[in-house]
Amino acid sequence: MTWLNIKEALATTASICTILQFLAGTLVCKKYFQKGTTGDSSGFAFVACYMSCSLWLRYGLLIGDSSVVLVNIFGSLLQLSYIIVFLTYSVKKAATLKQLSAATCFLVIVYIYCIYEDDKKLATERIGFLSCSLTILFFASPLIMLAHVIKVRSAETLPFPIIVASLVVSCQWFAYGCLINDLFIQIPNFMGCILSAFQLSLFLIYPTKQSNQSYML
Repeated sequence: MTWLNIKEALATTASICTILQFLAGTLVCKKYFQKGTTGDSSGFAFVACYMSCSLWLRYGLLIGDSSVVLVNIFGSLLQLSYIIVFLTYSVKKAATLKQLSAATCFLVIVYIYCIYEDDKKLATERIGFLSCSLTILFFASPLIMLAHVIKVRSAETLPFPIIVASLVVSCQWFAYGCLINDLFIQIPNFMGCILSAFQLSLFLIYPTKQSNQSYML
């Protein structure tokens, strides 16, 4: 198998796994359908993910990578649909609408900048840095939950399937970033690998009560 074949195979599997990870939001929307309301939930996660996908889409266009472009087109559209569902069932729409408006304005500025920036290399570096920074913030967000897990000495509140999926996707994109020698793809996904692996280790260090009961039986 040639280097090009390995690159294409990795890009395909990484894209499929990322899309499947994005589809996890349908489970959240299903709960909204069933309850008829979003309750006290916040739509910020959907808005933030929409902004992240849109930035990575622009970065993918700048570097001419079809895999990055396609997966983030799908991600952007999917997150927008989640936002629409959230707004449909939300009683307090103002906060989410403000967040969506701010994110869209920011993205419009970024896209206009890319059009009028003559130095495409500089534009690529700046958009890559923005995309990378936002992704790192996403990976850092569970740290508050991890502090709670360590405090109560129980991993019950951690979503095991989501963490495993995050580890797989991060490892795939990190490997892909290494293959195409792109630090902006490598760095956030390497951090994602480390954080996901650390979260999984907590299931061994602080097993859930069910695990403890099974062990005692």
